[in-house]
Formats: sequence, C-alpha cells, structure tokens
Amino acid sequence: MTRKQVLIGLGAISLIALAVIAYLLLFPSSAGDTLSADSKTNVMVTASDRTMGNRNAPVTVLEYAAPTCPHCAHFNMEVFPKLKQEYIDTGKVFYVFRVFPLNSVDLAAEALARCLPADNYFQFIDLLFRNQEKWDPEYGVQDVHGGLVAMGRIAGMNAEQVDTCMANKTELARASQVGADGQAKYNITGTPTFVIDGEVHNGGYAWEGLKAAIDAKLATHAANKS
Repeated sequence: MTRKQVLIGLGAISLIALAVIAYLLLFPSSAGDTLSADSKTNVMVTASDRTMGNRNAPVTVLEYAAPTCPHCAHFNMEVFPKLKQEYIDTGKVFYVFRVFPLNSVDLAAEALARCLPADNYFQFIDLLFRNQEKWDPEYGVQDVHGGLVAMGRIAGMNAEQVDTCMANKTELARASQVGADGQAKYNITGTPTFVIDGEVHNGGYAWEGLKAAIDAKLATHAANKS
C-alpha cells in the first residue's frame, strides 16, 4: 500500500530539484508559516496547507500524498468521495492535504498546482490523479514535461506559464520542506499516509479501516465532552 522513495532523472525537472537543494541550504524554512497547533487534534496547521471542512471539527485528518503515486490516485477517486460526504461535509472532520514528494516530478507537479488560485488547487490535483497515465513516469511516460504542460493547458495555462511555475524555487523549496518535515515527525516512507488527530494511521487507505479509525476518535471526543 506504500511506495518507497524513487529518484527519477528527467532532464530539466531534475535540474530544478538540484536547485531546490541549494535553495534550502541558503534559505532554511522558518516557523513563521504556522497558523495553529490544535491541542485537541495534535496537528500543526500552516498558512500554506490546503484544507477542506470546518477548522473546528472534532477530528483532523491529515493526508500525505504524492501526485505520481497510483495508490493515492485510487484513494482520491474511490475513497475520498466517501470521506468527504460522510465526514468532511458534515463537519466531523477537518481535512488537511500535503504533498509528500517521492521524486522530482512530484515537486514539479505540486509547484504547478500551487500556481493556481487556492480554490482551484484540489480540482487540479484531482485532474493529475485521474490522468496519471498521460504524464506520470510510473506509467512509462517518456515525455513527462510534455504531459505536465498538457495538464497545465487544461487548467488554462500556456507552456511558458507551466515552465515558470515548475521552476519556482520558493514553491519547490516549500514542497521539499513539507516532505522532510513529514518524514521527521511521522516517519513517512510511502504514500498515501494518514495522520488522524496527530497519530499515524497504520490501517492503509481502505475505506473500512479509515472509517473505523475516525469513528474511534469521534467517540473519544464525545466521551471527553460528557
């Protein structure tokens, strides 16, 4: 259910990844991005996080995913709609999504997604997941750059804009740091990984296990209130 980290050499995209490493050494991240650390859910939420639902929901579900990960795409298409309908839309779960980059292509894809207005972010991530076979090297795609340009065009960007977005060192550095922080705090080795109220969920991404874990947290919160 997880994928180990893979380094993929892909010309210009790999060169961008090297530039990110240099950038991180020169400009280390700071804690100034922090919005809140919820004592109930034990999840640090930042201004750069992409989220869904009520921030005051009793349970917080944090997902670490990678755009090139087939398992993440499966979760996005088959399981996430149930999570959204039953828990996010009903105010029971506050959902936080973070990209955990497995390779340089994930960095480029995330930087591209971040070029769009925040309200369009999840729509573009969904587009990437549903069309992995057109741009993802996991499916044997040779022209990854061309595939990402095609995805960008669907979102209304031209090739030059796509390249500018994917070369944004600040955004690439942020995405790299998110991955490093996730690995350091939660010992993430693959995707998707779910952190529920600060605890890593070890039941994979199947709906039944995820639902049971969320329900257990909801029951605990309800008991603590009574």
